[in-house]
Amino acid sequence: MTTTTFDAPLFRGDKFEVASIGALLGFVAATQVSVAAAGIMLAITIACWATVVTVHHERVQAPTMFWLLAAYGAATLISALSSTNPTQSLIDCKQLVLFLIVPVVYRFARGRVALNLGTVIISVGAVIALVGIAQYGLFQYDNLGKRAHGTLTHYMTYSGVLMLVACAGFARLLYGNGDRLWTALVMPAVLVALAITLTRNAWVGTAVGIAVLLALKDKRLLTLMPIGLALFVVAAPAGVSARVYSIFDPSAPTNRDRVAMLRYGSEMVRDHPLTGVGPDMVKEVYADYKDEMAVQPINFHLHNVPMHIAAERGLPALAIWLAFIVLVTRDLFQKLRVSKHPSLAAGGLAAIAAMLAAGLFEYNFGDSEFLMLFLVLITLPYAVDRAPNPTESHN
Repeated sequence: MTTTTFDAPLFRGDKFEVASIGALLGFVAATQVSVAAAGIMLAITIACWATVVTVHHERVQAPTMFWLLAAYGAATLISALSSTNPTQSLIDCKQLVLFLIVPVVYRFARGRVALNLGTVIISVGAVIALVGIAQYGLFQYDNLGKRAHGTLTHYMTYSGVLMLVACAGFARLLYGNGDRLWTALVMPAVLVALAITLTRNAWVGTAVGIAVLLALKDKRLLTLMPIGLALFVVAAPAGVSARVYSIFDPSAPTNRDRVAMLRYGSEMVRDHPLTGVGPDMVKEVYADYKDEMAVQPINFHLHNVPMHIAAERGLPALAIWLAFIVLVTRDLFQKLRVSKHPSLAAGGLAAIAAMLAAGLFEYNFGDSEFLMLFLVLITLPYAVDRAPNPTESHN
């Protein structure tokens, strides 16, 4: 009788298992292509997961961090019910369904499946990077009024997704077990596409994520960061370099607007500390708080993840979210030391660092495409080293 290993295919001959893994692969690929396609594939994947759990009489399992996400979801629903427009806020809560990505990935992405998902993420990232480069070079998507957005609907979403792909790719380059060549070939395209989006928060997040990876590998590697950043500024087109310099310009309109939004958000928290103004309600009350400092007459969110959560959902929801981030970070540090596949844990840590850094200037945690890929990346390290399911067939 052969010995089952973690890298063996799971549930050989089980049609439900095969369909579930296929749907999961399709979903992960679709997250970078189309939110509609990703939503359809996620629905199919969740249905397959529910079928497998039911057929095999399994107990639903998930990492501990998922239950903090569930608590965050509960706090969000309480906020929605307390909103001045509960119907609108509850409709916005549909995004909470995305949290089911965690138990689904945890259930199916074991061993080689997890590594294959990582390859899919990097490979599809390379494809959408080429689309953005073509938009920039052939169709003049090269200015702030017309920016490359790849296959996605908005340049902010596109750049955020590329940021996560870059984190996963660099993690594989530094920690991968013999699977670095393809990643090394495609990463330049990902970085070029990210640069030409002219999206500063994603640049900052990517730099922080890469810095974390270098520090985790060997702190001496951090000396490469200033050199790399200097080369980036020197080699970049004039429009890209100008955007880099604008990061440090306090008089830039978008910079002033972000400072103003922090103040307005603080006032919203002061007025609604427990439940916030309600999901999807910041844009509705924004006019009540803005003053002459505001650059834009209305903003749909506050361009800062912690501030937006506190203002929209209340301080208890923010506390739960912060606990979730701390727990995941602690877990992934531990897994980086003991996992047979440390590239996934390193990629998850880089994704968290990048999300937090970019999230100081953009509400990326509320972007569905970004959130889907982010949840996949932070769950893969939990799943990859799990023992095969006891119902696996043996030879």
